[in-house]
Amino acid sequence: MDAYEKFYLEFGWRIPDYFNFGDVVDQLAADPSRVALRWEDQDGNRARLTFADIRNQSNRIANVLTGLGIKRGDPIMLALPRLTLWQAAYVAALKVGALVIPCDATLREKDLIYRANHSQAVAIISAGDNAEMIVDLRTECPSLKHYLIAGSARSGWVSLRDAMNQATMAFAPVRTASNEPAICYYTSGTTSEPKAVLHTQSYIYVQRYIGSLWLDLKPDGLHWTTADTGWAKAAYGVIFGPWMNSASVFMYKGPTDPQKQLELLRRYNIETFCAPPTEYRMLLKENLEKHPLPSLRHCTAAGEPLNAEVIRAWHDRYNVTIHDGYGQTEAGIVAANLPIMEVKPGSIGRPFPGLDVQVVADNLSECYVDMVGEVAIRVVPKRPPSLMLGYWKNSTDNATAFVRDFYLTGDYAYRDSDGYLWFVGRVDDVINSAGYRIGPFEVESALLEHPAVMESAVVGCPDPDHGTIVKAFVKCKPGVERSFLLAHELQQFVKGVTAPYKYPREIEFVDDLPKTVSGKIRRVELRRLEERRKLGGS
Repeated sequence: MDAYEKFYLEFGWRIPDYFNFGDVVDQLAADPSRVALRWEDQDGNRARLTFADIRNQSNRIANVLTGLGIKRGDPIMLALPRLTLWQAAYVAALKVGALVIPCDATLREKDLIYRANHSQAVAIISAGDNAEMIVDLRTECPSLKHYLIAGSARSGWVSLRDAMNQATMAFAPVRTASNEPAICYYTSGTTSEPKAVLHTQSYIYVQRYIGSLWLDLKPDGLHWTTADTGWAKAAYGVIFGPWMNSASVFMYKGPTDPQKQLELLRRYNIETFCAPPTEYRMLLKENLEKHPLPSLRHCTAAGEPLNAEVIRAWHDRYNVTIHDGYGQTEAGIVAANLPIMEVKPGSIGRPFPGLDVQVVADNLSECYVDMVGEVAIRVVPKRPPSLMLGYWKNSTDNATAFVRDFYLTGDYAYRDSDGYLWFVGRVDDVINSAGYRIGPFEVESALLEHPAVMESAVVGCPDPDHGTIVKAFVKCKPGVERSFLLAHELQQFVKGVTAPYKYPREIEFVDDLPKTVSGKIRRVELRRLEERRKLGGS
């Protein structure tokens, strides 16, 4: 029995009956010198806030909210970008006992209208960048009564900062039960309307374990997760995970720029770093010899699977292994490479402690070693606290996701003989070709090993002979000439790296790949493109 197996067997969630994250902040604020947040923007503006600052700000905002009549259980939309006020507003809403609805600051009017009407939100807190668009919601969203802006007052808005200046600094957090709803995330809705993922206060509590066991956070250390504020990754990396482990958070408001990221990592002496694989690949394209990072001791990746070659290249430069993790908005971190484990490059790791994770066949029987099946989490006899209560107001999707004793993730993987999980792809992304089940990630990883390839996306393409074939969309590195000969070379290269039947029978060179705002490749767009082309659409 290795260290992971021993820890996994002994682990317990230890969830208290009552929990409010505001109490965590207030306790940390007892030390007035303890730093909560270091912040910088692309213009060089900087800020340093202590937990006492966050306590005082959140108390004032909580008093503003209660003064508006907002009470326990009321939904509040939080549409702030990476501003220092984001954490304070989040904590304030939780102190009141409100249901927080994190919204990415880049969402458009139709996205916000859907979220407001579905949740019946009573208030929205936003920034000046999209204030004009949001105020137009008045005619579309009858439940929205209060519009608060993090800045100067303007027509139709209440200035949150002005209101804070008039509010008192004392506030006692509501005594919320651990099984009470706390957060509602809305999924991206790439194939249907967004799903509302409802989480309890317990979900916030268990972020402490993600922070300590996977992110490897230490008290007073400085951590940087690059996720934007509207996503679940911000929960474990930008607020709850670090602060529940007494660590400080770094937050940067600016575009993704690899040279700037490397400079910030060095200048702020970042100790622990979490970013999506796309960003690591961008960082590795820089001349890393010019960017020593002596303070960096632990790195993690999430959002999509991490290619083995990226892990090896990063370790060769910084002697730090990137610990890949696999999670969902619905379930938190499901599997991960923990520091107490040996990392197998390319694997998403082993089940996170406290979760009974299985790979199951269509009949829900457990798959044998190396057999591809759906990743499932056992919910009987007890549902894990990191798992959602369910899709809010959506009995149809709940019936699909919760089947008998399991929550079905909709992701395919296989388990090796050592218990490590290897991601294959989303159920919708997996390609069934000539009787074979092919995961796009493995083909994409093989392509990325070729020196001409910068990025790739692999999808199933309709074909009259095979039903479906593997097609790759390839973005080449600068200066590489795109040609028929290169496409043939890439096909032969993939045959040498992975099973020959997985090679892409078609390769299309592209300038860019469609991505979500969080950096994930939108294979669904490429599949639809091919369906239109091959099946007679325009």
